[in-house]
Amino acid sequence: MKTIISTAKAPAAIGPYSQATDLGSLVITSGQLPIDPATGAFPEGIQEQTRQSLTNVKAILEAAGLTMDSVVKTTVFLSDMNNFGAMNEVYATFFTEGSYPARSAVEVARLPKDAL
Repeated sequence: MKTIISTAKAPAAIGPYSQATDLGSLVITSGQLPIDPATGAFPEGIQEQTRQSLTNVKAILEAAGLTMDSVVKTTVFLSDMNNFGAMNEVYATFFTEGSYPARSAVEVARLPKDAL
């Protein structure tokens, strides 16, 4: 059975997709832009955008009854790989050391709404 996960504590989808889908033993989240759900605005800078994106993921997971420690794999899209170190500093604070999820991080030509 498939259950759609939705919370007002994270930004609404900007297209025809859900924030997350719960398949019973697996929850898959959609990518999260650094949109503040209260204002609809992006924060400035890669560290604040990373923090906001992961705060959005955390809110979606909480709506599914999970925590960040439940995450097994992430994919990080960066508009500039020079931001990798600064992103990584913030990213590390959202997960428990010693049980970090597997991760891919890649540079892309452009992200929706010109996110960093």
